This record gives sequence, structure tokens and C-alpha cells, in this order.
Amino acid sequence: MATTRNLFLLYLGRPSCSCLSSSSLSLSRAMSTFHFNSIPTYPGLARCNTGKSFNSARSITHEKNKKEKKCSKKSDDSNKSKKRDDSGWSAVAESFVKRRTRSDREFMWEHVQRYGSSCTHIPVMLGDVLEVFAPHPHRPPLHSFVDCTVGAAGHSSAIIHAHSEMQLFVGLDVDPLAHEKAHTQIYALLNEDCNLASNLNVYTFLKNFKDIKSVLCDVDEKLLIHGVDGFLMDLGISSMQVNNAERGFGVLSDGPLDMRMNPQASLKAEDILNFWPEAEVGRILREYGEESNWQRLQKKIVNARLYGGLHSTGELVDLIQKTFPASGGRKGWIKTATRVFQALRIAVNNELQTLEDALYACFDCLSSGGRLVVISFHSLEDRIVKQTFLDIIDNKGEEIDGNTRKGKDDIAEESWIKQKIKGRKGTILTKRPITPSEEEERLNRRCRSAKLRVIQKV
Repeated sequence: MATTRNLFLLYLGRPSCSCLSSSSLSLSRAMSTFHFNSIPTYPGLARCNTGKSFNSARSITHEKNKKEKKCSKKSDDSNKSKKRDDSGWSAVAESFVKRRTRSDREFMWEHVQRYGSSCTHIPVMLGDVLEVFAPHPHRPPLHSFVDCTVGAAGHSSAIIHAHSEMQLFVGLDVDPLAHEKAHTQIYALLNEDCNLASNLNVYTFLKNFKDIKSVLCDVDEKLLIHGVDGFLMDLGISSMQVNNAERGFGVLSDGPLDMRMNPQASLKAEDILNFWPEAEVGRILREYGEESNWQRLQKKIVNARLYGGLHSTGELVDLIQKTFPASGGRKGWIKTATRVFQALRIAVNNELQTLEDALYACFDCLSSGGRLVVISFHSLEDRIVKQTFLDIIDNKGEEIDGNTRKGKDDIAEESWIKQKIKGRKGTILTKRPITPSEEEERLNRRCRSAKLRVIQKV
């Protein structure tokens, strides 16, 4: 009985109080080879009712295995659920991307070579702009056209070349270098094509687009009565401006803290950083740059005044790098610096208020059926364009047309129009803005944030 008891305790994993005899040791060695799936046949075990104990142990092990399988199954189910969740999020992300109204226009590199420069100026979404103003049987011809930000005249040259019926072209820009380049580019195009030169009157002005009504009045007072057939606003900074370190627009080049679109203006970015009240500096960073760490930057900028202030773009970039040394490396601080430079540029040129005033003025000067196209490059601009368009058309929300069917009206026959919003005074032809094609983004990284919106007057 003692041997059986010791063997049983050994099986249960409990040490026996008494010493084991040689016979019990041999039994214990035999026990070490026991498997739960086999039935023991050792003498005397049955008399101690150990079969019940072994069956109990087998039952315990079975339950343990069962629980492990259940846990494993739960883990598998959890992984499957996670995969389903991941796939669900992927589907949401994919649908979000699909909701972007990407341009389906093929990016024509020959357009860049003809109407721009691959080094200094690439007209953004040129194919889409041409399509918006393309001749259509249900719209009046493009007899008059105004480029409110003529720049290097990439868009304007292409539109003039595409519309032989055009009789009047007006180009505006506040940048003297851009104005001179545009003037040269347009007249070079007219010298190439005598048919265009014979029918077209060209006017270029060194003016801001907020003065559009006075400019048109200087050209021909009748324009304010009959209206202009097409307007274009390209709100982005051109590559020739960014690449010129002396203008102070570029983050990666050292130059004076200027940032004036109009070199004749008095206010510079340097003045804001070194002399404006601390609260105003913070407001500019917060509202115009949408910078989340504006308070830290505000304090650093104001503290820099104690040591002579900031006088170059390089000094401002160094301050940003030292303020956020662990902000994701080079790309991290560049994103912060880009937001700060954007905020200062907007403040220096009063861009947002000027844009809103110009949108109302341009729409007032449109002819019946005329179109205004705006290309914006950051959320603040796009938000103003969107809200101003809604206010202009006097829409009360009762007539929103989605997924337009062809043949429903004249506008619907143009394939690029996906959704539009109708109002009493006009129609927004881009309920969602059109963004550059993937091919254009790949070939011109500076266009990736561009958004194109179109409004048509009734």
C-alpha cells in the first residue's frame, strides 16, 4: 500500500513524506513513461481505485486542452476580426480617395515645353483649365478673357492659342518680373501666329486683382456692362518666385525676410517678426499657418528680439529647427517651416481678404454664361473660394444636383462636370474641387495640393 501511495503521489506531483524503497523507485521509473492516453497495468493500482484518479487527471488535461483550443480559436477570431476591421478601414480609406474628384485629363508634357518651362514654371492643371473653357455649342464663344494672376503666362498662352475667336485678353500681376515675363511670352506667341494677332487686343497691367473693375473700366467701359466671358485665378506662387532667394519665399534658400508679392509695398515679413505685438504674431501663426505649436514659436520669435531679431529666412529656419529638434527629421521641420512661411506671406500680402473681395468683383464682371476658374493651394484659400461661391449664387440648399445625368441640361453634357450646385445667380460646376491627376502629381510635386473650382453665371 505504501508503494502504491508513493506512486500515486509521484503522479500527482506531490513528494511523499516517507522514503521510497527500491521497488517503489523501479515503479516510479516505469511511471515516468506513462502517457495519459494509455491505461496503467501496474499491480495493485486497481485495488487503490487509482483508475478514477487517472481518469480525473485525463479529464483535467482534456479540459485544459479544450480551453487552450478555445483561447486559440478566440485569438484566431480576434485576428480575423482585426483583419476585417483593417480591411474595413482600407475600404473607407479607398472610398475617401475615390471621393476626390481627380482629374482624368492626360498630363501633356508638350504643353509644359510649349507654354511653360520645366525649370522655372509649370502651368498647374493646364489641361483641366483648357477643358473648362473649351468651345461648346450651348455656351457663348470665349471672346474676352482675363487672367487675374498672369504670372509667366503659361495658362494664358495656351488659352489664347486654343481660342482663335478671342478678341480681348487682359492680364494682371502685382509682380513686376512676372508681368514683364508674361508680356514677352504673349507677344512672342502673337508674332508666331499672325491670325491671332490680327483679331486680338492684348492688355497687361501691373495691378492686383482686387482692382479688376477699375482695370476693366480703363480698357473699355462697356466691359462692365456686357461682361467678360472668362476669368482665371491661379493663386499659387510660381517656381520662379520660390527659387529666387532674394524674394524670401523659399524655405530652403537663405535670403531676406521679404515675402512681398508687390515689391513696392511697405510691409515685409521682417517687420512682423521683429516689431508686431506678440499676440498678433501668435494669431498669424495660428490662423494663417494653422500651426498647432504656435505658442512655442511665438515665444521663441519674441525672445529673438532680445538678441537683435530675425532678418533672414535662414535665421527663421534655424529658430524653427532648434524649437522642434525631434519633429521627424528634415521633413518634420520643413513642414513646420512651410506653415510659418505661408502664414507670414498671407499676412504680408493680406491675401485672404484680397481674395474674397476679388471673387465678388470678378463674378460681377462675368457675362451671362461666363465662367470663373480658381486654383487654390491651401485649405484657407479653398475654404474662402468654396464659401464665397455658395454665397454668390444665393443658394438656399433646396437645389443641389448630384451625380448629374447627361442630357438633363446643357451643362451636363460636359463630361468633366460630376456634381454641381445651382443657385439663383449662378451654378457651381464643381461641388467637389478637381485635383491634379496622379500622373501630374508625380511629374510636378508642387501641384499636389492644388484644387480647382468653377462657377458659371446665369
